[in-house]
Amino acid sequence: MPAIITRVFGEGFRVFFLSAGLYGLFVGLVWGLWLTVPYLAPEYGMTPPMWHAHEMIFGYATAALGGFFLTAVPNWTGAPEARVTFITIVAGLWLAGRMAMWFSGTLPPAMVAVVDLAFVPILVAKILTQLIKRPKPQNMVFLALLSFLWIANLMTHLEWMGASDDTLQSGLRAGLLTLCAMIAILGGRITPAFTRNAMKRAEVPEARWPVSVPAFDKLGMGLALLLPLGALGLGIGSVAGGLALALGVVQFLRMARWRTVWSTRQPILLALHLGLAMLALGLILWGLAVLGIGSEVAALHILGIGCVGGMTLAVMSRAALGHSGRALVAPAPMVVAYGLMAAAALSRWIGAELNAGYLVAMLLSDGLWVVAFALYLISMWPALTGPKAVKSG
Repeated sequence: MPAIITRVFGEGFRVFFLSAGLYGLFVGLVWGLWLTVPYLAPEYGMTPPMWHAHEMIFGYATAALGGFFLTAVPNWTGAPEARVTFITIVAGLWLAGRMAMWFSGTLPPAMVAVVDLAFVPILVAKILTQLIKRPKPQNMVFLALLSFLWIANLMTHLEWMGASDDTLQSGLRAGLLTLCAMIAILGGRITPAFTRNAMKRAEVPEARWPVSVPAFDKLGMGLALLLPLGALGLGIGSVAGGLALALGVVQFLRMARWRTVWSTRQPILLALHLGLAMLALGLILWGLAVLGIGSEVAALHILGIGCVGGMTLAVMSRAALGHSGRALVAPAPMVVAYGLMAAAALSRWIGAELNAGYLVAMLLSDGLWVVAFALYLISMWPALTGPKAVKSG
């Protein structure tokens, strides 16, 4: 077996962060093609826009989650890392789900659902065997969120199978909001910590380090857990909108003391702050839209592109560099990718508010997304496929 294949499937972050990058690029290219030449769209078991939304939430994002949890959980617990055989099997399940969705127009809807829904439970089972070594509540909470994500995906398939009449839209929203909840909890943990570590290395006085307010942190975690539950149970009702508004405001309050301005000196750190700022902005905009103020589509794309897209790029690039033995310094193309992802989110937001130029704004946003992922793959290819760097000295 070629060494590169052995390396890629030997560590969870390699195969899944590579898959996320390739699939993010693929879905972006396909979406742009359909926007310009709609008749080229193949026959799916759903409309092309719904395929696009589903695959961004339950295809691209779940690959990023798989790479993160298979890498982070052993570090949290001291449990052994997943073996090559397991990583290969779950990567195959994830890919099978993507293929089932692509050929959903020719496959029985129930078969598509079974194949697409198989990946997350296997991932959860593996994470559980590792977390049980040190079952800390702040880590076990991710099992609940992954379960919410699976239920949200099930809701989309139930409508496609004809088993329900109105669960598709709620499932998509709940899936996206569950991803946002994970980012709020995890990002709220790592961003001030990484910023503090960077300032310490730079010999910044301790008085200027990021400060976390325990009351805001606990409130943020509580709201983050309630938000996807509200979306699952209430759809886009006013309660879910109120929860999103509250979490967005709390997130901004938390970030106010995280030294975001200082992080501008290190783009790989700034990208984390930017992703969380997009989270706060998107939640506030979505909450207002649900209450009748502004465009819901615009708000959802701030969350989907700016928060989920931006934060996954930030975390995947940082983890790929760190776990491959490379310095935590983003290559120049990766820095550009961070900026392009934020620009893609803003372009899509502005476009959704326009009467004229809507298609142009959508194509611009999609193009920026595609270029961002191309730059990610170029920048991270050595870290994801090459041997670990040997540090001198």
